[in-house]
Amino acid sequence: MASARWPCLILALLSSLAVSGFPRSPSRQLGKRSLPGAVVNGIEVYSTKVSCKVTSRFAHNVVTTRAVNHADTAKEVSFDVELPKTAFITNFTLTIDGVTYPGNVKEKEVAKKQYEKAVSQDKTAGLVKASGRKLEKFTVSVNVAAGSKVTFELTYEELLKRHKGKYEMYLKVQPKQLVKHFEITADIFEPQGISTLDAEASFITNDLLGSALTKSFSGKKGHVSFKPSLDQQRSCPTCTDSLLKGDFIITYDVNRESPANVQIVNGYFVHFFAPQGLPVVPKNVVFVIDVSGSMYGRKMEQTKDALLKILDDIKEDDYLNFVLFSGDVTTWKDSLVQATPENIQKAREFVRNIRDQGMTNINDGLLTGISMLNKAREEHKVPERSTSIIIMLTDGDANMGVSKPEKIQENVRNAIGGKFPLYNLGFGNNLNYNFLESMALENHGLARRIYEDSDANLQLQGFYEEVANPLLTSVEVGYPENAIQDLTQNTYQHFYDGSEIVVAGRLADEDMNSFRADVKGHGAINDLTFTEEVDMKEMEEALKERDYIFGNYIERLWAYLTIEQLLEKRKNAQGKEKETLTAQALDLSLKYHFVTPLTSMVVTKPEDNENQTAIADKPGEEPVDAALSPFAPTASYQPPVTPYYYVDGDPHFIIQVPEKDDAICFNIDEDPGTVLRLIQDPVTGLTVNGQIIGEKRSSQDSQPRKTYFGKLGIANAHLDFRIEVTPERITLWNGAAQSTFSWLDTVMVTQDGLSVMINKKNMVVSFGDGATFVVVLHQVWKKQPNHHDFLGFYVVDSHRMSTQTHGLLGQFFHPFDFKVSDIHPGSDPTKPDATMVVKNHRLTVTRGSQKDYRKDASIGVKVACWFVHDNGQGLIDGIHSDYIVPDLF
Repeated sequence: MASARWPCLILALLSSLAVSGFPRSPSRQLGKRSLPGAVVNGIEVYSTKVSCKVTSRFAHNVVTTRAVNHADTAKEVSFDVELPKTAFITNFTLTIDGVTYPGNVKEKEVAKKQYEKAVSQDKTAGLVKASGRKLEKFTVSVNVAAGSKVTFELTYEELLKRHKGKYEMYLKVQPKQLVKHFEITADIFEPQGISTLDAEASFITNDLLGSALTKSFSGKKGHVSFKPSLDQQRSCPTCTDSLLKGDFIITYDVNRESPANVQIVNGYFVHFFAPQGLPVVPKNVVFVIDVSGSMYGRKMEQTKDALLKILDDIKEDDYLNFVLFSGDVTTWKDSLVQATPENIQKAREFVRNIRDQGMTNINDGLLTGISMLNKAREEHKVPERSTSIIIMLTDGDANMGVSKPEKIQENVRNAIGGKFPLYNLGFGNNLNYNFLESMALENHGLARRIYEDSDANLQLQGFYEEVANPLLTSVEVGYPENAIQDLTQNTYQHFYDGSEIVVAGRLADEDMNSFRADVKGHGAINDLTFTEEVDMKEMEEALKERDYIFGNYIERLWAYLTIEQLLEKRKNAQGKEKETLTAQALDLSLKYHFVTPLTSMVVTKPEDNENQTAIADKPGEEPVDAALSPFAPTASYQPPVTPYYYVDGDPHFIIQVPEKDDAICFNIDEDPGTVLRLIQDPVTGLTVNGQIIGEKRSSQDSQPRKTYFGKLGIANAHLDFRIEVTPERITLWNGAAQSTFSWLDTVMVTQDGLSVMINKKNMVVSFGDGATFVVVLHQVWKKQPNHHDFLGFYVVDSHRMSTQTHGLLGQFFHPFDFKVSDIHPGSDPTKPDATMVVKNHRLTVTRGSQKDYRKDASIGVKVACWFVHDNGQGLIDGIHSDYIVPDLF
């Protein structure tokens, strides 16, 4: 690149810590610096340092990368960091030739407007934003002038949560090249004293263990340093590539002479509570397991494997049952049974014989499990001092029975009545994770995503281990009346062995001499109260280790915890309550400079009298694609909350009917070469037509061949604009002017009232606000002789289309009603038939499903629908041949 301009970029957080900085061209990984003589593409990344400072579980982390451009021209340098999903970025600075450009945290909408202004001035570049199991990724690239140096510095903070008896700092190391000065240091200060400290790396050899890695702890202080030399970084003695690739994990725990510990600094306090040596409270657990058809194969086998291992760990004092749901609900036993050796053996046999089948009725599955727990308690069939939990595993969305998420949540909330927690495990990505999380949180539980991988069974088993050993129930943390303000959550349904309860707040009177905290809970044998007395002067003396303590750490810990809990409450709030929670979380995010889901960090670098802007955003847990940022000018689309209509596959037409929380689908069987009118609106001038292609078949093959859309024509007569889309190319005509693009291009074309965005097998066409279409490219295996590449067409916004709109899809843009009754078994036992009354016609329809491929053209998301036979006859106006037109335009 000829100039050293720095374009407007969007940056993103990712889960875990990985560091990298290097020339952009080969690949983009986190990591290290290059050594002298190991310059890559003219860029030497000569220093990477990760500095972690932990005080009372609160971690302050700074990642610094330095690079120099030895080339004769400007070069692009990339800085990537992977950091924990639970962390908040607090600062990012860019220093070029000694001049530092700091970041400012702003309200997300303010940052968005600033970014959109930069877009309009053509000062933007792409966004790299991805999310893994534990990590979020922050990425920024900058052009560095010849001979210039650049320093990237990212700061983030998090509260380390105790997990299975340890606190963990997880760093991802993947430099991709040798780095002259590479160093990770961690300094830990814990007023309770450190009991264990360890550090390990998946890539460290015995040689590195002996010299590059040091770890030590004594009293309240612990230290870890990893500083490999250039030779130690080499993958072999004569190699120039780095062996530093993998996970670097620091774990520690603290002394627990007392079950509780309270610390106070500058008027803010934090209270840690983790008793040891208590007997385990017996538990009553119901496993509610999705056995629908989508669980077929490896997912079902991994689930069964995990359940068998969990059965090995269940204690004899526990009670259990299994509920399986697909289209129907079945149970192992009619009620909970004690986990005797005989019953555990029978449970194993039941689990081994689980088979997948049918659809997904989440509502009835959960209500059956909840009813069992309630009934067991009411009829005194379980121990009085036992506790109940329900664990649900599903890999998809409800498509049978009650399927509206809001209604399922309401039913579950009313059935549980706050008596016990619900834990939701979402298997894979083809599900509504926000729904699972929201439902779990409002029932005092949590949600966890189980990633489709070879270790999915271990993920399931690991989650159970977290909740397997409750030591206390109905835990309440109390303080002197009128002595505390702005308290974080102080009541918990359970305290599990190996975890920790953390409560923070502000003292109403900073001049008090002593401080008392009480923790009450129900144990396995009796009720317990733990009291902690804190002498303010002793506390002041104990916290004088200023070398290890960073400033107002307890105040920042309180702010972090408060924001985290406000954001959780906000997920289930409505109306004024949601507005209040949002305002409170936003105010704290801005005050303490945290990048949260409500804020973004803006870095502005003045150059050539222009402002060039970068925006760091916080992604959520839903699957994130680079193109899905609200700021990103790219071509992927999230499923909308508004009605949508599409045609994809053979060709399958799907019509969502929001008033029914359901969908209707139909096929059109026509010969290859036929052109069908999908949309025609004489008022807006919009027309969409599609041409059918068919499978390649030999003359001897008598089977009916599948057909697809192989060409689409999208036109706006008022703008004199046309788009022809094929699996090979995309051609745009603006009047007589023609432009052609391939699906490999990443491009955005805009003009008044129109935008076209192409990105990775996805194209989005928007005609102003209210008419947006998405085209998806499906590419088949090149060695498959019978299939063509083909297209899917999706209408994701049609609210500005006129009432005169028609076509195979367009006629459904306006409200219509239908009723389904007499649901009964069909010829396929997994697909019931029913009677549908629609448009004054009585039709026989079949329950089935199709795929929505907007987010992933290869896998798709299953959409349940009622299938109308005979080319949609009785559903569409007229007959299907009425929609045949002579050509695309």
